[in-house]
Amino acid sequence: MARAATTSDAFNAVAEPRRRAILELLAAGERSVGDLVVRLRLEQPSVSKHLGVLRRVGLVRARRHGRQILYEANPEGIRPMHEWTKTFERLWAHQLLRVKERAEEKARQVESDKLGGFKKNFKEEA
Repeated sequence: MARAATTSDAFNAVAEPRRRAILELLAAGERSVGDLVVRLRLEQPSVSKHLGVLRRVGLVRARRHGRQILYEANPEGIRPMHEWTKTFERLWAHQLLRVKERAEEKARQVESDKLGGFKKNFKEEA
């Protein structure tokens, strides 16, 4: 089955790592194309192309400020992705709880082994 174009929806658009990096920077506030170019160490045409994709799918907004165009993340456009990922929050929390329980059990084992070795050495010396 053919994959959907990266410009068809927000999920496909953010599948591209450079677009995610741009979106992360824009989440902190407005930025110009030039600022994004410097921070991401990408060529200006590449950044402009990625911004265009992000705008078309509604993840980024732009406004003119004098001769510059400033870009910012669009919370309304990001909301559907956030809501979808929240459906997995319970699963992630459960997995993290399991990891925590395993780590705590391992720590108890290590501590028990240390104490066992200490007791053995103490008996041999006595």
